[in-house]
Amino acid sequence: MSTSHTSLTLVQGDITEQAVDAVVNAANSSLLGGGGVDGAIHRRGGPEILAECRALRDGHYGGGLPTGQAVATTAGRLPARWVVHTVGPVYAKSEDRSDLLASCYRESLQVAGELGARTVAFPAISTGIYGWPLADGARTAVATVRAAVDAAPDAFDEIRFVVFDDSAREAYEAALAATGG
Repeated sequence: MSTSHTSLTLVQGDITEQAVDAVVNAANSSLLGGGGVDGAIHRRGGPEILAECRALRDGHYGGGLPTGQAVATTAGRLPARWVVHTVGPVYAKSEDRSDLLASCYRESLQVAGELGARTVAFPAISTGIYGWPLADGARTAVATVRAAVDAAPDAFDEIRFVVFDDSAREAYEAALAATGG
């Protein structure tokens, strides 16, 4: 039985509309915007996010952000305080990269916690153009977040999984139910 005070919630909607402390961006390694969630966050968040990402590229992340790692910037015009950028792995049938996918969730929570974020919203990392199977991506996300919450039960108030469509909602509902709600 978990003694965690952190609620795990599921929302079907637009991640750029989440009023949370930290929104996680499924970024590409360049940190300079792209398609999907990454493009939406950069468009809605405005030029402040891109400016900080460029500064990161000019500094420590000159070669880009490595897969599975996370770094934070301002949230610009988003209704959040910060954006935590993480680069998910591209799915490959011939190679198990699930450790890198789990690392995205762990590292994002670590960065968010260091910022003092109490509420965090995650997209379904790697399940879009990177081709990760949705059900497996949902299981990995939920299991990794639950383990992090169990390890630090008072670190967050809410961790929200924000999904775009019915199939993603169903996959996350099943993953949440399989791990206790």
